[in-house]
Amino acid sequence: MPSGPRSPAVRFKTIFFDAGETLVHPHPSFPELFSSTLADNGIDVSPQRVTEQLHVVSERFKQAAADNELWSTSRERSKEFWLSIYRLFLDEVGAPPDSNLDATLYGVFSDHANYALFPDVDPALEALAQAGVEMGLISNFEEWLELLLERLDVTRYFPVRVISGIEGVEKPDLAIFRIALERAGVDAREAAYVGDNPHFDVEPAAACGMFPILVDRHDRYPDPAIGARISSLEELAALVGVS
Repeated sequence: MPSGPRSPAVRFKTIFFDAGETLVHPHPSFPELFSSTLADNGIDVSPQRVTEQLHVVSERFKQAAADNELWSTSRERSKEFWLSIYRLFLDEVGAPPDSNLDATLYGVFSDHANYALFPDVDPALEALAQAGVEMGLISNFEEWLELLLERLDVTRYFPVRVISGIEGVEKPDLAIFRIALERAGVDAREAAYVGDNPHFDVEPAAACGMFPILVDRHDRYPDPAIGARISSLEELAALVGVS
């Protein structure tokens, strides 16, 4: 993506982004898509009920990281990981056992057509590009994120893309951040990292010496201990010194 010269007022040479729930999301949302899929199969579970069980996902992600499962690094591991999450969800919302809905949900959430950019993404990325800010991507995601980025027409913004499904290392391992810094040729002190999760994004980015920016669209973390917090990427340009 062509960009102009970097303004001296811009705080960072490079800004890296997480992907899932930072730039892209299941459309219209994970709870709504989950609920509608169950409705298509004769099961009435409201999006609100699914939202109440989202802790299942965060707990499963943390356990996978603690156990070094590297769930995103092969299609087989990824499928079993997500099937385990869907089974937990289905148990929590009282879906019938042995319904094969876990496989149905896996198909739905693996379909690129069921993902979209958040509305604030394109304007934010364009503003940074026009200000001469270099950008990159660091994400725990399967290798098909590359195809999804192309479909959503944002690949051009990210000349450096470090995706766990390709690299074989996952956040919060600091190695994945260091790979990105090395490929971008930037010192950690000149870089910021934007993500939606304190454990997987904020803490390891800070540990690497990067400036962490938490995008908290749902007001889950009102008092971050480190870095900065924004409620929308609309706030990002001003935060990093882009007029």
